[in-house]
Amino acid sequence: MKKMKLFRSQIVIASAAAVGCVAGCRVGPTYQRPPAVAQAPPATYKESPQNFPGSDAWKVAQPQDAMLRGKWWEIFNDPELNSLEDKVNVDNQNIKRAFENFMAARAVVAEARSQLFPTVGFNPSVQGSGSSANTGSSNGSSVIPTNRVSSLYSLPIDVSWEPDFFGRIRNTIREEQYAAQVTAADLENERLIEQASLAQFLFQIRGQDALLVLLNQTISDYEKTLEYTRAQYETGVGTQISVVEAQGNLLSAQAAATNVGVARAQFEHAIAVLIGANPSTFSIPTQPLNAAPPAIPLGLPSQLLERRPDIAAAERTMAQANAAIGVADAAFYPTVTLGGSVGLTSSSLKHLFDWSSRVWSVGPDVSETIYDGGLRRATVRQFVATYNADVANYRQTVLTAFQQVEDYLASVRILSQEIQQQQQAVASAQQFVDLELARYQTGIDPYVNVLTAQNTLLGDQQSLTNLRTQAMTSSVQLITALGGGWDTSQLPTPAQVSQTPPAGQTAIQR
Repeated sequence: MKKMKLFRSQIVIASAAAVGCVAGCRVGPTYQRPPAVAQAPPATYKESPQNFPGSDAWKVAQPQDAMLRGKWWEIFNDPELNSLEDKVNVDNQNIKRAFENFMAARAVVAEARSQLFPTVGFNPSVQGSGSSANTGSSNGSSVIPTNRVSSLYSLPIDVSWEPDFFGRIRNTIREEQYAAQVTAADLENERLIEQASLAQFLFQIRGQDALLVLLNQTISDYEKTLEYTRAQYETGVGTQISVVEAQGNLLSAQAAATNVGVARAQFEHAIAVLIGANPSTFSIPTQPLNAAPPAIPLGLPSQLLERRPDIAAAERTMAQANAAIGVADAAFYPTVTLGGSVGLTSSSLKHLFDWSSRVWSVGPDVSETIYDGGLRRATVRQFVATYNADVANYRQTVLTAFQQVEDYLASVRILSQEIQQQQQAVASAQQFVDLELARYQTGIDPYVNVLTAQNTLLGDQQSLTNLRTQAMTSSVQLITALGGGWDTSQLPTPAQVSQTPPAGQTAIQR
C-alpha cells in the first residue's frame, strides 16, 4: 500500500513540475510579418481610368474603396455563366484535389497535437516455459532432474509522456497549423483560377459565335456580289476574271467560317472538363457576344494584400518556416520522458487478480545530445535560410500581384478606347464598300476595287469582334488579379484548422 502511495506521489509531483515548465518555456523566434513592399501603396492604381483625363470609354465602380464580394461572376449578369460557375464549385476535380490536400493538412495538425498527451498502452501476455530434464543439481554420482513446466501471466498498462518543456511540440503544432492555412489559401486560389478560366472560356465561345454571325452575313453579301458579277459576265458587260475573283472571295469567307468551329469546340470541351462533365456529352448553345465589360470595383491598392489568396498562402508559408526554426532550436535542449507501468503478474491464472500480484514502476528518462558534429546548428541555419527565401517569395508575390492589376487595368482601359476607334474604322470601311459597289455597278471602277473594299471591311469587323472578346476576357483577368470576391477574413484560423472535421468530409469518396 505504501508503494502505491509513493507511486501516486511521484506521478503528481512530476506532472506538476512538467505543467509548470511547459506553461512558461518555448524557444524559437517570435513571428512578425515582414513588410511586403518598400514603400506604402499609392492612393489609387496607376492605370486606373480616373488617372487618365478624357478616358470615358470604361469606368470603374464607385465608391473608390468598393470591393467585389462572394460570387464575383454575377457582375456580368449572365445566367448561363452563373449556372456553370455553380457547377465548377461542386464538380471541378482540381478544386476537389485542393480540398483533400487541405483535409490532409488538418489531419497532420491533429497528429501534431496528439504529442501533447500521454500514450497509454495495454500489452497482456501469457508465457509458458519448461526446463530440460538433463539439467539440475548434482547429488554425488547422479543428477537430480529439475524437469518442470511454468507459466507467467501478465496484464501491464504502460504510460509514457514527453512534457513539452522547450516548445518543440508547440512549435510543431504551430508549424502544421500554418501549413494547413497555406493549403486553405491554395484551395481558394485554385478555386479562383478555375472560376476565372470558365468565365474566359465562355466569353471566348461567345466571341466565336459573334465571329460566325459576322462571317455568315459576309458570305451572304459575297454570294449576292457573285451573282451580280456572273450576271454581268453573262450579258457581256463584265469580265470572267471578276467572276473568278468574286468566287474566290466567297470561298475564302466560307473557309474562315468553317475554321471558327475549331476554337469553339476546344473552348466548349475545356468548359466541360472544368465542370466535371464528359466533353462527349456536353454542349453550349450558340449565343453571340453582345455585352461590354461591367464597371469593376477596384478597391484601394492597400487592400490588395488582404484580397489575394496567393499572397495569403505566401504569408502563411513564412509563418510556417518561422515555427520550423523553433522546432530546430528545441533540439539543443534535453528531452524528458515520464514513463510508468502498472499491472498484474502471476504464475497462476487463479491468483492473477489477487492484490499481491500487483507490479509497478515509474521514473523519468532524460536524453541530451552531447556531440553531433554540428548537425543541430546546420539544421537551424537551413530553416533560417528557408524562412528568408519565403520572405523573398512573399514580397515577389506581392509585387507580381500589383503588376497584374496594373497590366489588366491598362488592358481593359486601352481596349475600350481601341474598340471605339475600331467601330469608326468599321463604319468607314462600310462606307468604302457602299461607294465602290455603286461605282462598280455603274461601270466606273473595276471589280477589284470592290474586292479590296470588302476585304478591308471584313478585316475591320473581325478585329472589332476580337477586341470585344478580348475586353471581356481582360475584365475577368482583372477581377482575378484583384482576388475575386475573397479576402483574408475567410481564411480559417489556427484554432479552426485544429478542429475535427465532420464525418462526411473524412469518409472515402466513391
